[in-house]
Amino acid sequence: MNKFEQLGLSESLLRAILDLGFENPTEVQEKAIPLLLEKDTDMVALAQTGTGKTAAFGFPLIQKIDANNRNTQALILSPTRELCLQITNEIKNYSKYEKGINVVAVYGGASITDQARDIKRGAQIIVATPGRMQDMINRGLVNISQINYCILDEADEMLNMGFYEDIVNILSTSPDEKSTWLFSATMPQEVARIAKQFMHDPLEITVGAKNSGSATVSHEFYLVNARDRYEALKRLADANPDIFSVVFCRTKRDTQQVAEKLIEDGYSAAALHGDLSQAQRDSVMKSFRGRQIQMLVATDVAARGIDVDNITHVVNYQLPDEIETYNHRSGRTGRAGKLGTSIVIVTKSEIRKISAIERIIKQKFEEKTIPSGIEICEIQLLHLANKIKDTEVDHEIDTYLPAITSVLEDLSKEELIKKMVSVEFNRFINYYKKTRDLSSQSAGSDRRESSDREPRESNGSAVRYFVNIGSRDNFDWMSLKDFLKETLDLGRDDVYKVDVKEGFSFFNTDPEHTDKVMDVLNNIQLEGRRINVEISKNDGGGRRDHNGRSSGGSFGGGRSSAPRREGNFAPRKEGGFRSDRSSAPREGGFAPRTGSPRREGGFSSDRPARRADAPRTEGFAERAPRRSESFGDSKPKRPRKS
Repeated sequence: MNKFEQLGLSESLLRAILDLGFENPTEVQEKAIPLLLEKDTDMVALAQTGTGKTAAFGFPLIQKIDANNRNTQALILSPTRELCLQITNEIKNYSKYEKGINVVAVYGGASITDQARDIKRGAQIIVATPGRMQDMINRGLVNISQINYCILDEADEMLNMGFYEDIVNILSTSPDEKSTWLFSATMPQEVARIAKQFMHDPLEITVGAKNSGSATVSHEFYLVNARDRYEALKRLADANPDIFSVVFCRTKRDTQQVAEKLIEDGYSAAALHGDLSQAQRDSVMKSFRGRQIQMLVATDVAARGIDVDNITHVVNYQLPDEIETYNHRSGRTGRAGKLGTSIVIVTKSEIRKISAIERIIKQKFEEKTIPSGIEICEIQLLHLANKIKDTEVDHEIDTYLPAITSVLEDLSKEELIKKMVSVEFNRFINYYKKTRDLSSQSAGSDRRESSDREPRESNGSAVRYFVNIGSRDNFDWMSLKDFLKETLDLGRDDVYKVDVKEGFSFFNTDPEHTDKVMDVLNNIQLEGRRINVEISKNDGGGRRDHNGRSSGGSFGGGRSSAPRREGNFAPRKEGGFRSDRSSAPREGGFAPRTGSPRREGGFSSDRPARRADAPRTEGFAERAPRRSESFGDSKPKRPRKS
């Protein structure tokens, strides 16, 4: 039995829920829906972003609307255009079997005349941004004096964005006897003031502790010099080949500059900020939802409407001015019960903010070091091997196999694998050899007093392991660490530097635990699959299995900030594999620039070769001038196309 049936929803709504594939209500839905259906009441609901708040107020609202009355009966206020459109589309989906219910979105950047005309035709529900709604009220284009329901969605963010006066004016225009439903992730003083002024004995429901972070999001920070912030961002992207992320900056200018630099360096990126037109914003979001963009660089305001499934990472390129805003940022990932990671890049002057955020979200950060070039090389090699292994064969290639076999027939299996991987590896490792260490800093005394921090290697004596389980086995670094400690019967601090990728992971122990790790883990199974653990020798020896055999080769040394390849191994230079690349749309301007290190030839399954003299597409990447000194142009350069 579908649990939504137990909440008192109508048959038509249950049909829509079935079509949408919803099976079980989230906690906020389970708490809010029965109360809102039972009687007309005011309500304050505190729940994190991504917990299903739209359905929590959308289902009971639709059931209470009189479809035969074409007057405006409900107003939903949301902070941004994107969120306004998202809520509108969801309400329409929920009410697909309710005849006569009309929903109109009202937001800036679109024709106010068209919106007023749509409302006049009959709109029982208006979804609006506060600024445009206040403008329409001032012009006499909308009448909310008879509404029965007013919903404030993401109330804390609307107030953070400076909409307090607009909200007060709008609520003052509405009738006192209406029901007001306030949904928010946090409860700052301004939100409490609104509730006290305009609500009467509101019911309050809380999902999790007030202002706390989501349990499905792990938090980690990396300490760098200020001048290395951008290089650290690239290095972290390279260390997570399957990254699908939102990168947060404080200002529109920084957002544009970081996005431009990423594009120039060969990453699939785009900027999202308030200086873009609505058409540009829509184009960026369409590409991001279609995973043609892997790194969306955004301001806090612009990102409020982002509701995209399976975002793996939120990267705080710069911490927000308001600590509470961090909660909104990290809520972009770890949705619908899936695991996510929130990364913070900090300088020494900002390190105390980490402790302040921990107190707010009631969760601990893990301090990590920026990966070395050799660590990234190993991660990317293994990722490439997994991609090759998992690639589905299109048998149209059979036509070309005789010719290919003829060219390669003199090579042994081992030689073929080495040459195939070296197409990518040689350029990658040569790039890293020329760059410097970014992880020389540590949090120092500001963080050492925290006894629960993970220990760091001392004098290089720690042993690092490779294990063939990862996020596809539903592990993040916290759950894998707990699994390893329990399985190996080790203490809390005996397993550290746990780094989880999609199909594999790395972790450290002190040398005295090596025999136990190798003996225990190599003799157990996880859900029917045999676990394999090997010692990862990053000092040039390759990985070694539990029999001491070398499975790698000499990688060489060096650390760096390699260019991003979406799911790929090597820097974008001539030749090489591109097994899962998707080309970013040209009209948006986030296609990589002419002159960026592109590969010429090789296996490029998803994009036709681009002429060297082709004109560069103009668009989002060209809206603001780039200050080259902001991104450390004095650092080693990636090889350019010849």
